[in-house]
Amino acid sequence: MRTKEEYIQGLKKMRRNIYYDGNLIDRDCEEHGPTLNVMGITFDAAHDPELQHLCTAVSHISGETINRFNHVHQSAKDLHMKQDMTRILARKSGFCIQRCMGIDAVNALNAVSFEADKVNNGETQYHNNFRKWLDTFQKNDLVAACAQTDVKGERLKRPSEQADPDMYLHVVEQNSDGIVVRGCKNHISQASIADEILVLPTRQIMADEKEYAVGFAIPADAEGVKQVVTIHDMRKREIFKRRCDHGWSDSYVIFDDVLVPWDRVFLNGENDHASIAALLFALFHRHSYSGCKPAVGDILLGLAALAAEVNGIEKAPHVKKILADIIKVGELGYAAGYTASALAKPEIMIPGLGDCPYGPGGYFPNSIYANVGRCLTGEAVFHEAEMLCDLAGGTPATLPHEKDFANPEMKPLLEKYFKRNPNMDVEDQIKFWMMLAEKTCSSTGTIADYGAYHGGGSPIMEQIVITMQYNIEARKNMVRWMGGMAVDDNFKFHGDMDIEKYKEEEN
Repeated sequence: MRTKEEYIQGLKKMRRNIYYDGNLIDRDCEEHGPTLNVMGITFDAAHDPELQHLCTAVSHISGETINRFNHVHQSAKDLHMKQDMTRILARKSGFCIQRCMGIDAVNALNAVSFEADKVNNGETQYHNNFRKWLDTFQKNDLVAACAQTDVKGERLKRPSEQADPDMYLHVVEQNSDGIVVRGCKNHISQASIADEILVLPTRQIMADEKEYAVGFAIPADAEGVKQVVTIHDMRKREIFKRRCDHGWSDSYVIFDDVLVPWDRVFLNGENDHASIAALLFALFHRHSYSGCKPAVGDILLGLAALAAEVNGIEKAPHVKKILADIIKVGELGYAAGYTASALAKPEIMIPGLGDCPYGPGGYFPNSIYANVGRCLTGEAVFHEAEMLCDLAGGTPATLPHEKDFANPEMKPLLEKYFKRNPNMDVEDQIKFWMMLAEKTCSSTGTIADYGAYHGGGSPIMEQIVITMQYNIEARKNMVRWMGGMAVDDNFKFHGDMDIEKYKEEEN
Protein backbone atom coordinates (compact mmCIF):
# COMPACT_ATOMS: atom_id res chain seq x y z
CA MET A 1 0.00 0.00 0.00
CA ARG A 2 1.21 3.46 -0.90
CA THR A 3 1.94 6.41 1.34
CA LYS A 4 0.59 9.89 0.66
CA GLU A 5 4.00 10.92 -0.68
CA GLU A 6 4.16 7.96 -3.08
CA TYR A 7 0.66 8.75 -4.30
CA ILE A 8 1.64 12.37 -5.06
CA GLN A 9 4.81 11.23 -6.82
CA GLY A 10 2.62 9.10 -9.08
CA LEU A 11 0.46 12.12 -9.95
CA LYS A 12 3.55 14.09 -10.95
CA LYS A 13 4.28 11.58 -13.74
CA MET A 14 0.87 12.01 -15.40
CA ARG A 15 0.19 13.93 -18.61
CA ARG A 16 -1.04 17.50 -18.13
CA ASN A 17 -4.68 17.53 -19.25
CA ILE A 18 -6.37 19.59 -16.50
CA TYR A 19 -7.55 23.15 -17.09
CA TYR A 20 -8.08 25.54 -14.19
CA ASP A 21 -8.99 29.20 -14.59
CA GLY A 22 -7.95 29.11 -18.23
CA ASN A 23 -4.58 27.43 -17.74
CA LEU A 24 -3.16 23.91 -17.87
CA ILE A 25 -2.08 22.89 -14.38
CA ASP A 26 -0.10 20.10 -12.74
CA ARG A 27 -1.85 17.68 -10.43
CA ASP A 28 0.48 18.64 -7.57
CA CYS A 29 0.00 22.40 -8.04
CA GLU A 30 -0.41 24.73 -5.05
CA GLU A 31 -4.17 25.04 -5.58
CA HIS A 32 -4.52 21.26 -5.33
CA GLY A 33 -2.58 21.17 -2.05
CA PRO A 34 -5.61 21.15 0.31
CA THR A 35 -7.39 18.58 -1.91
CA LEU A 36 -4.33 16.33 -1.78
CA ASN A 37 -4.30 16.73 2.02
CA VAL A 38 -7.77 15.17 2.17
CA MET A 39 -6.92 12.30 -0.17
CA GLY A 40 -3.72 11.83 1.82
CA ILE A 41 -5.79 10.98 4.89
CA THR A 42 -6.95 7.78 3.17
CA PHE A 43 -3.35 6.67 2.64
CA ASP A 44 -2.12 7.71 6.10
CA ALA A 45 -4.98 5.84 7.82
CA ALA A 46 -3.99 2.53 6.23
CA HIS A 47 -0.60 2.83 7.97
CA ASP A 48 -1.94 4.18 11.29
CA PRO A 49 -1.71 1.47 14.02
CA GLU A 50 -5.01 2.71 15.51
CA LEU A 51 -6.94 2.69 12.24
CA GLN A 52 -5.31 0.16 9.93
CA HIS A 53 -7.57 -2.72 11.07
CA LEU A 54 -10.54 -0.62 9.92
CA CYS A 55 -8.96 0.93 6.84
CA THR A 56 -7.49 -2.21 5.26
CA ALA A 57 -9.04 -5.42 3.96
CA VAL A 58 -8.00 -8.73 2.41
CA SER A 59 -8.45 -8.84 -1.36
CA HIS A 60 -10.79 -11.58 -2.57
CA ILE A 61 -8.61 -11.80 -5.69
CA SER A 62 -5.02 -11.88 -4.43
CA GLY A 63 -5.46 -12.62 -0.72
CA GLU A 64 -3.19 -9.64 -0.01
CA THR A 65 -3.87 -6.80 2.42
CA ILE A 66 -5.16 -3.77 0.53
CA ASN A 67 -6.63 -0.36 1.26
CA ARG A 68 -10.32 -0.79 2.13
CA PHE A 69 -11.16 1.97 -0.36
CA ASN A 70 -10.16 -0.51 -3.12
CA HIS A 71 -12.12 -3.49 -1.76
CA VAL A 72 -15.14 -5.41 -3.08
CA HIS A 73 -17.46 -5.97 -0.10
CA GLN A 74 -17.65 -9.67 0.74
CA SER A 75 -19.98 -9.51 3.76
CA ALA A 76 -22.25 -7.35 5.87
CA LYS A 77 -19.25 -6.76 8.15
CA ASP A 78 -17.32 -5.27 5.22
CA LEU A 79 -20.12 -2.77 4.69
CA HIS A 80 -20.23 -1.93 8.41
CA MET A 81 -16.48 -1.32 8.37
CA LYS A 82 -16.64 0.85 5.25
CA GLN A 83 -19.32 2.98 6.90
CA ASP A 84 -17.35 3.44 10.12
CA MET A 85 -14.10 4.07 8.23
CA THR A 86 -15.84 6.75 6.17
CA ARG A 87 -17.29 8.45 9.26
CA ILE A 88 -13.98 8.53 11.12
CA LEU A 89 -11.96 9.83 8.17
CA ALA A 90 -14.62 12.36 7.15
CA ARG A 91 -14.46 13.72 10.70
CA LYS A 92 -10.77 14.43 10.10
CA SER A 93 -11.44 16.23 6.83
CA GLY A 94 -14.58 18.00 8.01
CA PHE A 95 -16.50 16.98 4.88
CA CYS A 96 -16.17 14.61 1.87
CA ILE A 97 -13.27 12.17 2.21
CA GLN A 98 -13.22 11.93 -1.63
CA ARG A 99 -12.27 8.31 -2.20
CA CYS A 100 -15.74 6.73 -1.83
CA MET A 101 -16.85 7.36 -5.41
CA GLY A 102 -14.22 5.02 -6.82
CA ILE A 103 -14.94 2.10 -4.54
CA ASP A 104 -18.69 2.49 -4.98
CA ALA A 105 -18.22 2.26 -8.76
CA VAL A 106 -15.89 -0.73 -8.34
CA ASN A 107 -18.56 -2.65 -6.45
CA ALA A 108 -21.23 -1.82 -9.04
CA LEU A 109 -19.07 -2.82 -12.02
CA ASN A 110 -17.92 -6.00 -10.30
CA ALA A 111 -21.51 -7.24 -10.36
CA VAL A 112 -22.76 -5.97 -13.70
CA SER A 113 -19.71 -7.15 -15.68
CA PHE A 114 -20.33 -10.66 -14.31
CA GLU A 115 -24.03 -10.65 -15.18
CA ALA A 116 -23.49 -9.15 -18.64
CA ASP A 117 -21.14 -12.03 -19.50
CA LYS A 118 -23.84 -14.50 -18.45
CA VAL A 119 -26.44 -13.10 -20.83
CA ASN A 120 -23.84 -13.10 -23.63
CA ASN A 121 -23.20 -16.83 -23.12
CA GLY A 122 -19.43 -16.48 -22.91
CA GLU A 123 -19.04 -14.29 -26.00
CA THR A 124 -17.72 -11.39 -23.89
CA GLN A 125 -14.94 -11.22 -21.30
CA TYR A 126 -16.13 -8.22 -19.32
CA HIS A 127 -15.69 -9.77 -15.89
CA ASN A 128 -12.26 -11.19 -16.68
CA ASN A 129 -11.29 -7.74 -17.93
CA PHE A 130 -12.62 -6.22 -14.74
CA ARG A 131 -10.86 -8.68 -12.42
CA LYS A 132 -7.51 -8.14 -14.14
CA TRP A 133 -7.96 -4.38 -13.93
CA LEU A 134 -9.06 -4.63 -10.29
CA ASP A 135 -6.06 -6.77 -9.36
CA THR A 136 -3.70 -4.10 -10.73
CA PHE A 137 -5.80 -1.36 -9.12
CA GLN A 138 -5.59 -3.02 -5.70
CA LYS A 139 -1.91 -4.02 -5.84
CA ASN A 140 -0.85 -0.51 -6.86
CA ASP A 141 -3.21 1.16 -4.36
CA LEU A 142 -4.62 3.46 -7.03
CA VAL A 143 -7.29 6.14 -6.67
CA ALA A 144 -10.36 6.03 -8.93
CA ALA A 145 -12.93 8.72 -9.62
CA CYS A 146 -16.40 7.69 -10.74
CA ALA A 147 -17.69 9.51 -13.82
CA GLN A 148 -21.41 8.84 -13.83
CA THR A 149 -23.31 12.12 -14.22
CA ASP A 150 -23.73 13.23 -17.83
CA VAL A 151 -24.39 16.86 -18.77
CA LYS A 152 -27.83 15.64 -20.03
CA GLY A 153 -28.66 18.56 -22.36
CA GLU A 154 -32.44 18.95 -22.59
CA ARG A 155 -33.51 17.38 -19.31
CA LEU A 156 -36.91 16.12 -20.42
CA LYS A 157 -35.43 14.20 -23.36
CA ARG A 158 -33.84 10.77 -23.32
CA PRO A 159 -30.26 10.22 -24.58
CA SER A 160 -31.48 9.11 -28.02
CA GLU A 161 -33.80 12.13 -28.28
CA GLN A 162 -31.15 14.82 -27.77
CA ALA A 163 -30.42 17.22 -30.62
CA ASP A 164 -26.75 16.65 -29.87
CA PRO A 165 -26.06 12.95 -29.12
CA ASP A 166 -22.95 13.87 -27.13
CA MET A 167 -25.08 15.15 -24.23
CA TYR A 168 -24.74 11.62 -22.86
CA LEU A 169 -21.43 9.76 -23.21
CA HIS A 170 -21.69 7.13 -25.93
CA VAL A 171 -19.73 4.83 -28.20
CA VAL A 172 -19.05 6.39 -31.61
CA GLU A 173 -16.82 3.67 -33.09
CA GLN A 174 -15.63 0.11 -32.47
CA ASN A 175 -12.47 -1.36 -33.97
CA SER A 176 -9.94 -4.10 -33.30
CA ASP A 177 -8.24 -2.01 -30.61
CA GLY A 178 -11.32 -1.11 -28.58
CA ILE A 179 -14.23 1.32 -28.43
CA VAL A 180 -14.11 5.07 -29.08
CA VAL A 181 -16.29 7.20 -26.77
CA ARG A 182 -17.41 10.81 -26.83
CA GLY A 183 -19.26 12.94 -24.29
CA CYS A 184 -18.85 14.84 -21.05
CA LYS A 185 -19.33 13.76 -17.45
CA ASN A 186 -19.77 16.63 -14.98
CA HIS A 187 -19.61 17.24 -11.21
CA ILE A 188 -16.97 14.49 -11.01
CA SER A 189 -15.41 14.77 -7.57
CA GLN A 190 -11.61 14.45 -7.24
CA ALA A 191 -11.16 13.36 -10.87
CA SER A 192 -8.36 15.92 -11.09
CA ILE A 193 -6.27 13.98 -8.55
CA ALA A 194 -7.30 10.44 -9.51
CA ASP A 195 -5.13 7.80 -11.16
CA GLU A 196 -8.07 6.19 -12.95
CA ILE A 197 -11.57 7.18 -14.04
CA LEU A 198 -14.37 4.61 -13.91
CA VAL A 199 -17.25 5.35 -16.27
CA LEU A 200 -20.77 4.01 -16.06
CA PRO A 201 -24.25 5.19 -17.18
CA THR A 202 -26.22 7.78 -15.28
CA ARG A 203 -29.75 6.51 -15.98
CA GLN A 204 -31.93 3.77 -17.44
CA ILE A 205 -30.86 2.86 -20.99
CA MET A 206 -33.43 1.56 -23.47
CA ALA A 207 -32.95 -1.14 -26.12
CA ASP A 208 -32.62 1.46 -28.90
CA GLU A 209 -29.90 3.33 -26.99
CA LYS A 210 -27.26 0.61 -26.72
CA GLU A 211 -24.42 2.95 -27.68
CA TYR A 212 -25.02 4.69 -24.33
CA ALA A 213 -24.82 1.40 -22.39
CA VAL A 214 -21.12 1.50 -21.67
CA GLY A 215 -18.85 0.96 -18.66
CA PHE A 216 -15.06 1.07 -18.58
CA ALA A 217 -11.88 2.23 -16.83
CA ILE A 218 -9.43 4.70 -18.34
CA PRO A 219 -6.29 6.40 -16.96
CA ALA A 220 -7.19 9.95 -15.91
CA ASP A 221 -4.54 11.32 -18.26
CA ALA A 222 -5.45 9.17 -21.30
CA GLU A 223 -5.21 10.74 -24.73
CA GLY A 224 -8.43 12.60 -25.52
CA VAL A 225 -9.47 12.96 -21.86
CA LYS A 226 -9.65 16.63 -20.83
CA GLN A 227 -10.72 18.05 -17.50
CA VAL A 228 -11.96 21.50 -16.55
CA VAL A 229 -11.69 21.62 -12.78
CA THR A 230 -13.19 23.72 -10.02
CA ILE A 231 -11.07 23.65 -6.86
CA HIS A 232 -12.74 24.32 -3.52
CA ASP A 233 -10.10 25.46 -1.04
CA MET A 234 -10.77 27.04 2.31
CA ARG A 235 -9.60 30.62 2.72
CA LYS A 236 -5.85 30.91 3.07
CA ARG A 237 -4.59 31.62 6.57
CA GLU A 238 -1.29 33.37 7.24
CA ILE A 239 -1.62 34.23 10.92
CA PHE A 240 -4.37 32.18 12.56
CA LYS A 241 -3.23 28.82 11.23
CA ARG A 242 -5.45 25.76 10.98
CA ARG A 243 -4.00 22.39 11.95
CA CYS A 244 -4.66 21.17 8.42
CA ASP A 245 -5.83 22.87 5.23
CA HIS A 246 -8.53 20.80 3.54
CA GLY A 247 -10.24 21.13 0.16
CA TRP A 248 -11.75 19.18 -2.72
CA SER A 249 -12.28 19.45 -6.46
CA ASP A 250 -14.92 18.75 -9.10
CA SER A 251 -14.34 18.32 -12.83
CA TYR A 252 -16.08 18.43 -16.14
CA VAL A 253 -14.43 15.36 -17.68
CA ILE A 254 -14.58 15.62 -21.46
CA PHE A 255 -14.07 12.49 -23.56
CA ASP A 256 -13.00 13.81 -26.95
CA ASP A 257 -13.04 10.61 -29.06
CA VAL A 258 -11.19 8.54 -26.47
CA LEU A 259 -10.02 5.05 -27.37
CA VAL A 260 -10.78 2.55 -24.61
CA PRO A 261 -8.83 -0.71 -25.13
CA TRP A 262 -10.96 -3.86 -25.11
CA ASP A 263 -9.29 -5.13 -21.92
CA ARG A 264 -10.64 -2.06 -20.09
CA VAL A 265 -14.24 -2.42 -21.34
CA PHE A 266 -16.70 -3.84 -18.77
CA LEU A 267 -20.02 -3.15 -20.57
CA ASN A 268 -20.76 -2.38 -24.18
CA GLY A 269 -24.37 -2.39 -25.34
CA GLU A 270 -26.00 -4.47 -22.59
CA ASN A 271 -28.66 -1.87 -21.84
CA ASP A 272 -30.48 -3.78 -19.08
CA HIS A 273 -27.29 -4.27 -17.09
CA ALA A 274 -26.16 -0.73 -17.85
CA SER A 275 -29.38 0.49 -16.22
CA ILE A 276 -28.66 -1.70 -13.19
CA ALA A 277 -25.09 -0.34 -13.07
CA ALA A 278 -26.49 3.18 -12.70
CA LEU A 279 -28.75 2.07 -9.85
CA LEU A 280 -26.05 0.03 -8.10
CA PHE A 281 -23.50 2.84 -8.07
CA ALA A 282 -26.19 5.09 -6.59
CA LEU A 283 -27.03 2.42 -4.00
CA PHE A 284 -23.42 1.96 -2.87
CA HIS A 285 -22.79 5.71 -2.89
CA ARG A 286 -25.93 6.48 -0.87
CA HIS A 287 -24.73 3.91 1.63
CA SER A 288 -21.37 5.72 1.79
CA TYR A 289 -23.28 8.86 2.72
CA SER A 290 -24.39 7.09 5.90
CA GLY A 291 -20.76 7.39 6.95
CA CYS A 292 -19.76 10.83 5.69
CA LYS A 293 -23.01 12.75 6.34
CA PRO A 294 -23.11 11.77 10.05
CA ALA A 295 -19.46 12.91 10.22
CA VAL A 296 -20.44 16.28 8.74
CA GLY A 297 -23.24 16.30 11.32
CA ASP A 298 -20.64 15.79 14.04
CA ILE A 299 -18.80 18.91 12.81
CA LEU A 300 -22.06 20.87 12.54
CA LEU A 301 -22.98 19.86 16.06
CA GLY A 302 -19.60 21.07 17.33
CA LEU A 303 -20.04 24.38 15.48
CA ALA A 304 -23.55 24.85 16.86
CA ALA A 305 -22.55 24.02 20.43
CA LEU A 306 -19.52 26.34 20.28
CA ALA A 307 -21.59 29.13 18.72
CA ALA A 308 -23.95 28.91 21.68
CA GLU A 309 -21.02 28.81 24.11
CA VAL A 310 -19.22 31.79 22.56
CA ASN A 311 -22.46 33.77 22.54
CA GLY A 312 -23.20 32.74 26.14
CA ILE A 313 -26.61 31.27 25.29
CA GLU A 314 -25.86 27.57 25.77
CA LYS A 315 -28.54 27.24 28.49
CA ALA A 316 -31.33 28.74 26.39
CA PRO A 317 -34.15 26.22 25.69
CA HIS A 318 -34.09 26.71 21.92
CA VAL A 319 -30.39 25.81 21.87
CA LYS A 320 -31.13 22.34 23.25
CA LYS A 321 -33.74 21.79 20.56
CA ILE A 322 -31.31 22.80 17.80
CA LEU A 323 -28.58 20.53 19.14
CA ALA A 324 -31.06 17.66 19.45
CA ASP A 325 -32.28 18.20 15.87
CA ILE A 326 -28.73 18.04 14.50
CA ILE A 327 -28.01 14.89 16.52
CA LYS A 328 -31.24 13.24 15.33
CA VAL A 329 -30.50 13.78 11.64
CA GLY A 330 -26.93 12.52 11.85
CA GLU A 331 -27.62 9.48 13.98
CA LEU A 332 -30.78 8.45 12.12
CA GLY A 333 -28.78 8.64 8.89
CA TYR A 334 -26.06 6.51 10.46
CA ALA A 335 -28.61 4.04 11.87
CA ALA A 336 -30.26 3.66 8.46
CA GLY A 337 -26.86 2.96 6.90
CA TYR A 338 -25.95 0.50 9.63
CA THR A 339 -29.24 -1.33 9.10
CA ALA A 340 -28.62 -1.33 5.35
CA SER A 341 -25.30 -3.07 6.10
CA ALA A 342 -26.83 -5.54 8.55
CA LEU A 343 -29.48 -6.57 5.98
CA ALA A 344 -26.97 -6.80 3.14
CA LYS A 345 -27.16 -9.77 0.75
CA PRO A 346 -25.45 -10.94 -2.45
CA GLU A 347 -28.81 -10.12 -4.05
CA ILE A 348 -30.51 -7.02 -5.42
CA MET A 349 -34.14 -6.00 -5.21
CA ILE A 350 -35.84 -6.02 -8.63
CA PRO A 351 -39.40 -4.60 -8.58
CA GLY A 352 -41.90 -7.34 -9.40
CA LEU A 353 -39.36 -10.10 -8.77
CA GLY A 354 -38.13 -9.33 -5.26
CA ASP A 355 -34.58 -10.13 -4.10
CA CYS A 356 -32.58 -11.84 -6.86
CA PRO A 357 -29.00 -13.18 -6.81
CA TYR A 358 -26.77 -10.83 -8.78
CA GLY A 359 -23.05 -10.78 -9.44
CA PRO A 360 -20.22 -13.10 -8.36
CA GLY A 361 -20.98 -12.94 -4.64
CA GLY A 362 -20.30 -9.38 -3.51
CA TYR A 363 -22.68 -7.92 -0.93
CA PHE A 364 -25.19 -5.12 -1.60
CA PRO A 365 -26.59 -2.89 1.16
CA ASN A 366 -30.34 -2.97 1.67
CA SER A 367 -31.74 -0.49 -0.83
CA ILE A 368 -34.65 0.88 1.22
CA TYR A 369 -32.52 1.75 4.26
CA ALA A 370 -29.62 3.13 2.20
CA ASN A 371 -32.02 5.40 0.32
CA VAL A 372 -34.00 6.41 3.40
CA GLY A 373 -30.81 7.44 5.21
CA ARG A 374 -29.48 9.44 2.25
CA CYS A 375 -32.85 11.11 1.64
CA LEU A 376 -33.27 12.07 5.28
CA THR A 377 -29.82 13.63 5.58
CA GLY A 378 -29.99 15.30 2.16
CA GLU A 379 -33.30 17.00 2.90
CA ALA A 380 -31.89 18.38 6.17
CA VAL A 381 -28.86 20.20 4.70
CA PHE A 382 -30.29 23.68 4.36
CA HIS A 383 -32.32 23.41 7.57
CA GLU A 384 -29.08 22.63 9.40
CA ALA A 385 -27.51 25.73 7.82
CA GLU A 386 -30.51 27.73 9.02
CA MET A 387 -30.07 26.41 12.57
CA LEU A 388 -26.40 27.42 12.59
CA CYS A 389 -27.40 30.87 11.33
CA ASP A 390 -29.94 31.12 14.16
CA LEU A 391 -27.31 30.41 16.82
CA ALA A 392 -24.49 32.44 15.30
CA GLY A 393 -26.23 35.68 14.45
CA GLY A 394 -24.71 37.94 11.80
CA THR A 395 -21.06 37.77 12.83
CA PRO A 396 -19.90 35.17 10.24
CA ALA A 397 -21.24 37.34 7.40
CA THR A 398 -19.45 40.55 8.48
CA LEU A 399 -16.28 39.14 10.04
CA PRO A 400 -13.20 41.35 9.49
CA HIS A 401 -10.34 39.94 7.44
CA GLU A 402 -7.59 37.91 9.09
CA LYS A 403 -4.93 40.62 8.91
CA ASP A 404 -7.20 43.15 10.59
CA PHE A 405 -7.01 41.02 13.74
CA ALA A 406 -3.19 41.25 13.59
CA ASN A 407 -2.91 44.95 12.75
CA PRO A 408 -1.04 46.60 15.70
CA GLU A 409 -3.56 49.44 15.93
CA MET A 410 -6.72 47.38 15.46
CA LYS A 411 -5.71 44.16 17.30
CA PRO A 412 -6.45 45.38 20.86
CA LEU A 413 -9.68 47.02 19.78
CA LEU A 414 -10.96 44.00 17.89
CA GLU A 415 -10.02 41.67 20.73
CA LYS A 416 -11.93 43.96 23.10
CA TYR A 417 -15.08 43.94 20.99
CA PHE A 418 -14.92 40.28 19.97
CA LYS A 419 -14.72 39.03 23.54
CA ARG A 420 -18.14 37.64 24.39
CA ASN A 421 -17.52 34.69 26.69
CA PRO A 422 -15.29 35.81 29.59
CA ASN A 423 -14.26 32.20 30.25
CA MET A 424 -12.85 31.58 26.77
CA ASP A 425 -9.60 32.89 25.34
CA VAL A 426 -10.45 35.73 22.96
CA GLU A 427 -8.09 34.41 20.27
CA ASP A 428 -9.93 31.09 20.36
CA GLN A 429 -13.19 32.98 19.95
CA ILE A 430 -11.80 34.78 16.89
CA LYS A 431 -10.54 31.48 15.42
CA PHE A 432 -13.98 29.99 15.98
CA TRP A 433 -15.71 32.80 14.09
CA MET A 434 -13.24 32.40 11.24
CA MET A 435 -13.98 28.69 11.00
CA LEU A 436 -17.74 29.19 11.21
CA ALA A 437 -17.56 31.85 8.49
CA GLU A 438 -15.59 29.47 6.25
CA LYS A 439 -18.15 26.71 6.78
CA THR A 440 -21.27 28.84 6.32
CA CYS A 441 -20.49 32.20 4.69
CA SER A 442 -18.00 31.37 1.95
CA SER A 443 -18.07 29.92 -1.53
CA THR A 444 -16.56 26.73 -0.09
CA GLY A 445 -19.26 26.39 2.57
CA THR A 446 -22.13 26.99 0.16
CA ILE A 447 -20.67 24.57 -2.40
CA ALA A 448 -20.43 21.94 0.34
CA ASP A 449 -24.15 22.40 1.04
CA TYR A 450 -25.01 21.88 -2.64
CA GLY A 451 -22.82 18.78 -2.70
CA ALA A 452 -24.41 17.37 0.44
CA TYR A 453 -27.89 17.95 -1.00
CA HIS A 454 -27.34 16.62 -4.54
CA GLY A 455 -24.37 14.23 -4.19
CA GLY A 456 -25.29 10.59 -4.71
CA GLY A 457 -28.62 11.71 -6.13
CA SER A 458 -30.94 14.52 -5.08
CA PRO A 459 -33.65 13.64 -2.50
CA ILE A 460 -36.22 13.26 -5.29
CA MET A 461 -34.16 10.37 -6.69
CA GLU A 462 -34.16 8.57 -3.35
CA GLN A 463 -37.90 9.19 -3.03
CA ILE A 464 -38.43 7.53 -6.42
CA VAL A 465 -36.39 4.46 -5.43
CA ILE A 466 -38.04 4.20 -2.00
CA THR A 467 -41.59 4.29 -3.35
CA MET A 468 -40.70 2.02 -6.30
CA GLN A 469 -39.11 -0.70 -4.15
CA TYR A 470 -41.12 -0.46 -0.92
CA ASN A 471 -43.98 -2.93 -0.54
CA ILE A 472 -46.79 -0.39 -0.36
CA GLU A 473 -49.35 -2.97 -1.48
CA ALA A 474 -48.75 -5.00 1.69
CA ARG A 475 -49.59 -1.94 3.79
CA LYS A 476 -52.78 -1.39 1.80
CA ASN A 477 -53.72 -5.01 2.54
CA MET A 478 -53.26 -4.41 6.26
CA VAL A 479 -55.85 -1.65 6.08
CA ARG A 480 -58.13 -3.77 3.89
CA TRP A 481 -57.99 -6.59 6.45
CA MET A 482 -58.75 -4.25 9.34
CA GLY A 483 -61.64 -2.67 7.45
CA GLY A 484 -63.19 -5.98 6.45
CA MET A 485 -62.43 -5.50 2.76
CA ALA A 486 -61.37 -8.18 0.32
CA VAL A 487 -57.79 -9.37 0.93
CA ASP A 488 -55.56 -11.73 -1.03
CA ASP A 489 -55.67 -15.27 0.43
CA ASN A 490 -51.89 -15.21 0.84
CA PHE A 491 -51.92 -12.06 2.99
CA LYS A 492 -49.76 -12.29 6.13
CA PHE A 493 -49.00 -9.55 8.61
CA HIS A 494 -45.27 -10.20 8.61
CA GLY A 495 -45.30 -9.24 4.91
CA ASP A 496 -41.73 -8.51 3.82
CA MET A 497 -40.26 -9.12 7.29
CA ASP A 498 -37.85 -12.05 7.24
CA ILE A 499 -39.05 -14.05 10.25
CA GLU A 500 -37.74 -17.35 8.88
CA LYS A 501 -34.20 -16.31 9.81
CA TYR A 502 -35.06 -16.80 13.50
CA LYS A 503 -35.91 -20.43 12.84
CA GLU A 504 -32.59 -20.86 11.05
CA GLU A 505 -30.74 -19.30 13.99
CA GLU A 506 -32.46 -21.64 16.42
CA ASN A 507 -31.52 -24.64 14.31
